[in-house]
Amino acid sequence: MPDDHVPASDLKRSDLARMTGCNLETIRYYESVGLMPNPPRSPAGHRRYGAAHVERLGFVMRARDLGFSMEEIRGLLSLVDHGSHTCAEVERLGRHQLDVVRAKIQDLRKIETTLAQTIARCTGASTPDCPLLDVLTQKRAT
Repeated sequence: MPDDHVPASDLKRSDLARMTGCNLETIRYYESVGLMPNPPRSPAGHRRYGAAHVERLGFVMRARDLGFSMEEIRGLLSLVDHGSHTCAEVERLGRHQLDVVRAKIQDLRKIETTLAQTIARCTGASTPDCPLLDVLTQKRAT
């Protein structure tokens, strides 16, 4: 949540981090890869962030929370920055991301089933034989 006593046009990076809940190093990284624009500098050379930086960082963080890759976020930001986006384009990207998320959920369910079945075979005995270790030492199916 924004800190009301800090003007949104004269924020330090630490203020931006505190307002958004984003790590300082992550902000630096987003700047280095071009997801965040370089902020203007004060006469003393300090970076000064504004409301647009807060909004953009929020966008990037929400997109990451929804599982979009850095390149997908870059594409979304490009659409927004150029004002050339249509709802249909954004919907297509969103539907693709939903398909990716659903595939991951399906993979996680398979992992859950395998782990649950394997652990159920564990005896908990004081022997070196362990079904979970057996599964982990098997060759991966290709």
